[in-house]
Amino acid sequence: MAPTLLRGLGLVGMWTLIGLAFASQLYLSDNQLGRSITWTEAIGAPLEDWYVYGLLSIPVIWLSRLYPPEGASKLATAGIHLLAALGFSLAWVALRTLVEQVGSRLSGDPLSFDEVFGPLLARTFPFNLLIYGMILTVSHALDYYRKYHERTVQALELEKHLTEARLQALLHQLKPHFLFNTLNGIASLMHSDVDAADRMLVRLSELLRITMSHTGAPRTTLREEVAFLERYLDIEKIRFRKRLEVTLAIAPEALDAQIPSLILQPMVENAVKHGIEPHARTGRIELGASVEAGRLLLTVADNGSGIPEGGPARQGIGVANTRTRLRELYGDEQKFELVNRPEGGLCVRVTLPFTTLKS
Repeated sequence: MAPTLLRGLGLVGMWTLIGLAFASQLYLSDNQLGRSITWTEAIGAPLEDWYVYGLLSIPVIWLSRLYPPEGASKLATAGIHLLAALGFSLAWVALRTLVEQVGSRLSGDPLSFDEVFGPLLARTFPFNLLIYGMILTVSHALDYYRKYHERTVQALELEKHLTEARLQALLHQLKPHFLFNTLNGIASLMHSDVDAADRMLVRLSELLRITMSHTGAPRTTLREEVAFLERYLDIEKIRFRKRLEVTLAIAPEALDAQIPSLILQPMVENAVKHGIEPHARTGRIELGASVEAGRLLLTVADNGSGIPEGGPARQGIGVANTRTRLRELYGDEQKFELVNRPEGGLCVRVTLPFTTLKS
């Protein structure tokens, strides 16, 4: 149904309800006073009155939008509406007189225009001015509400676009950072193990194919993120050879969870740089994902030195980027923690609302 038709039906319904309210009052008061009146008789005159008001409300609404109270000249606007109110009152009396004449002719007791117009003008003219003011006030109130709603929607859309723009900027910042670090690893191997460097280049090309096919959306599934991360870890395993062990503990129900794109890679890179690289012993990285009470828990743990007591947390561009993106996407519904493990090493814990593409 067209919006114009809906508004028209709403306007008719509103004036009908007002007319019925006045008809009910007339019916009850006359019967209380001992003047017997039927419901049909009680309903006729009020509906005729208020349907005429309804008809005249259309130009009043148009005029209220043409000359709103916040117009350039408030004095001129007030003058226009005062003249319009006088015209409205006279028009209502004239139309109502014509309706009354038609009714009198149908009943077999015709009345002249002057017989109806004069008394009706004296009885209703001030009340009609009040009705004009009420229609004007309601029209302005509805217009203010509509404009407020439109501005609210526009503000929300603007905020959404700004958030998406910030997320895209952060994602674009992260991709070259990761790529340059990987290329540095390849460059360092070129002088000591050409075959290993060659294998790293092959893995990097596979990784770049996945990255290039990425839509750029701020979110992806954990399944896709793990597939990307496995290729990245293949590169790191070539670089560290037997010094790097990786364990995945991903709950099946967590694989379809929606998470921010490239959210795990910076945490793994941080674990490699600070937990594995500085030590000669075999390093272990453990990736975990589980669903608990409607929340997704992601963990990246290593067996490095952890955070020194009283010292600063290990935080490079990747971790700082991750914190910012989580705040942008989830606000207070996310939690990002860096904690030392009792057995040694660091554990990064990220808690997010559990959502899937179907939810």
